[in-house]
Amino acid sequence: MTGIRMAIAQPTITADAAVNGKKVRSLMRKAAEGRARLVQFPEGLLTGYAKEQIGDWSQVDWDLVRSELEQIMALAAELEIWVVLGSAHPLTPPHRPHNSLYVISDTGALVDRYDKRICSHTELTHFYTPGFEPVVFDVDGYRFGALICVEINFPQLFSQYERLGVECLLLSAYPVDVVFELKARAHAAINCYWIAMSLPGQTVDLMPSGLINPAGHYTTQVVGTSELAFATVDRDDPTVAGPLKHARPWRATATKGDIYRSRAVTDPRSTNRTAL
Repeated sequence: MTGIRMAIAQPTITADAAVNGKKVRSLMRKAAEGRARLVQFPEGLLTGYAKEQIGDWSQVDWDLVRSELEQIMALAAELEIWVVLGSAHPLTPPHRPHNSLYVISDTGALVDRYDKRICSHTELTHFYTPGFEPVVFDVDGYRFGALICVEINFPQLFSQYERLGVECLLLSAYPVDVVFELKARAHAAINCYWIAMSLPGQTVDLMPSGLINPAGHYTTQVVGTSELAFATVDRDDPTVAGPLKHARPWRATATKGDIYRSRAVTDPRSTNRTAL
């Protein structure tokens, strides 16, 4: 099989890190049994998401969260699978935590962490400290990036990842409206890369989790109560040759602008925009 096989999770999130951690490990095992090389989880899964499961950070047992995370890392090494896991990441008191995605390698190492850069008004004023850097990492020769939820409204973040050579953007979220899906499909088609959306079970009435290809179409969705879907990102797939081999490189050239500046003319009928 060409490409890279991944699993996209859609578990129900609780306020109990032990319950959430157990669910993560169960889905990791299912992902590994299905020969996935990477499994992606929703925003805020391990700790619970602020405003929904968490009303105040004093409710969170951070020692328990750390213990669950360490068990997840150990299992990633045992199963030899990459894990991208949503969780709050505690900072030194009194600073608020980051809203993060932990990137855990197939050796069980925490190789990076994406911290949500654009937080909502409520997140910023009551719950989280923002991050400031994009995160990219490579698995089996494929380049991944990460964004979280409300960042879907900021096209510059998606175009930044296109410039960084990302082939699949992992978008973990807790969406609140159905237009979220349309925005994700548009970003995939505009930037000509895959977008994997991992969402919690609580939002299945809005849209399922799944993989969107570089043409903006779903290739895979989580069905019913399965909590997990398998998908393949394959740059040699002939059905996406147009977006990948033609549209994406041409759009990068067009963005630089030289092909247009080289064709500029000196003509009064061009500069006078009120002339008939």
